[in-house]
Amino acid sequence: MSDDYLSKPLSFGAPAPALPSQQIQPLSPYLNYDTRYLQSQPEFIFPEGASKQRGRFELAFSQIGSSAMIGAGIGGVAGFYNGVRATALANQTGKLRRTQLLNHVMKQGAATANTLGTLAVMYSVFGVVLQWARGEDDEINTIAAGGATGLLYKSTAGLRKCAMGGGIGLALSSLYVLWNVTGGSSKKLKELRSQYM
Repeated sequence: MSDDYLSKPLSFGAPAPALPSQQIQPLSPYLNYDTRYLQSQPEFIFPEGASKQRGRFELAFSQIGSSAMIGAGIGGVAGFYNGVRATALANQTGKLRRTQLLNHVMKQGAATANTLGTLAVMYSVFGVVLQWARGEDDEINTIAAGGATGLLYKSTAGLRKCAMGGGIGLALSSLYVLWNVTGGSSKKLKELRSQYM
């Protein structure tokens, strides 16, 4: 069997019109397309001058989802532990104990998932707004977003607890920034190292 059918375009009954030899391009033998179109375009499309990494807005979705999932896992484990203790104290056995354990796991898991998901949404919104307002994404935005998240989350509990929440958010975000900076993944730390060392 000859392989000349591989060099001809796919036709359904009518013969293909004869083209001058200069216009004939190599076609894929399987899909009948010009392979030059795939080779000349970039693999990913970025706007001109845009950075080729995800910004705060794009990262917000994965942060919110992972926070809710981690909260569900932690809450489920805590609910199981509390359920085992509560059913043992009540001397429950069999189906009643299993039902109570499931109730504890689901209730505590959902409550913790909602709490961590809410915190992640607040942190992400503050981070995106600060990035938009300041025009850059750096460690200051991270620390300020953490502090503002703690303040807003505890704002209905009174002034003292609001200040404590803001302090906890500020401390946690500062520890995160410090961990990133000492790990060497910060751009500013690399710039400072190259300047002074």
